[in-house]
Amino acid sequence: MPVITWEAPYCAEGNNCFRLGTDADGNGYIAVNGQEDHYLTDTLEALRTLITDIKAGKADHLL
Repeated sequence: MPVITWEAPYCAEGNNCFRLGTDADGNGYIAVNGQEDHYLTDTLEALRTLITDIKAGKADHLL
């Protein structure tokens, strides 16, 4: 398992808490707070694009 440096949890409402992390190789990670051993990982650029697109409303159809 890589050594991941996790940021503080981001909680939008109630128990909807996520954590973002990085490793020494420049990979980005997303996990549910408290379940950091089950994460989604990709490059930092891919993670940046995902977050930017979500903020731009490109995933609103999923709500």
